[in-house]
Amino acid sequence: MKWRFSFTSHLSLLLTPLVMLFLGGCSDGAAGKQAGVPGGRDSISNATSSRTAFAAVNGKKIAYRSIGKGDPMILCQRFRGNLDDWDPAFLDELAKHYQVITFDYTGMASSAGQPHTDMKGFASDVKDLMQALGLKKVIMGGWSFGGWVAQIVTTEFPELVSQTILIGTRPPGKISYDMEEIFKQTAYKPVNDLEDEVILFFEPISAFSRKAAKESHDRIAGRTIDRDQPVKLEHLPFYGKGGEDYVKDPYTAGNKLTTTSIPILVISGDHEICFPPENWFELNRKLPTAQIVVIPRSGHGPQHQYPTMVAEYIRSFIETHKNIQ
Repeated sequence: MKWRFSFTSHLSLLLTPLVMLFLGGCSDGAAGKQAGVPGGRDSISNATSSRTAFAAVNGKKIAYRSIGKGDPMILCQRFRGNLDDWDPAFLDELAKHYQVITFDYTGMASSAGQPHTDMKGFASDVKDLMQALGLKKVIMGGWSFGGWVAQIVTTEFPELVSQTILIGTRPPGKISYDMEEIFKQTAYKPVNDLEDEVILFFEPISAFSRKAAKESHDRIAGRTIDRDQPVKLEHLPFYGKGGEDYVKDPYTAGNKLTTTSIPILVISGDHEICFPPENWFELNRKLPTAQIVVIPRSGHGPQHQYPTMVAEYIRSFIETHKNIQ
């Protein structure tokens, strides 16, 4: 079956009150702040052994995991990604310095509720999860579609964000450089194997990148406990609706990025077949707080090819810009 990509189609790619906590015996919103609870500030488990917790907020139930200690960082996942699709080596490197929180969007994977149809809806998951965990301000991060979500959180709820980290993503509104056709064809396969991952997230012409793809694939597959549910194929149109909204940019997020005081780090591969970094280059001198790092011989998932190096770029950026705002 051949998938047709269009932002105007419901099947487009992306391309993306009272609070109660369940698990760990928590029964109210404040419980997320207490020591020893999933999502608490002293969470120290690693990415492979961390357990899934759930936060019920405003009629939806958000699945999340938390590892590490330090300033909280929330990472928004890519198109079709669930809690298991982050490279654990990358998360563990970040968790040496920060409390790293990953989650499933409402109605996706293990999260319950009605999936969102616009980007502010997706961004609301971050706000609601912060409320559930008692977090006032976070380092906001996102990969691919998750980078879109992170940008909307940054521009719609700036009081919640200290710094923003964007990996393999694109700015809001219309862009000049589109994704390659092979990405569109591969991303919609019912199941992706290692060779698909090489195409989607790495640089196929590089032997080093292909080797890194296998190593990352094996690290992700190494998780044997508390596996997350895959995102269902029938839920893919919701990413598409979010994508249509992101291109229309009714929030004027693109303009807000030109006036924000929040430090922004953009990390991209030089062969980014999904969201070419040239779309960011066009905004040179228009984004007052953005720094762009382009990694050679890498693709859409540079943090999976170079988990330690990318985590160190992020740490250095965060620490350098802590007092700049």
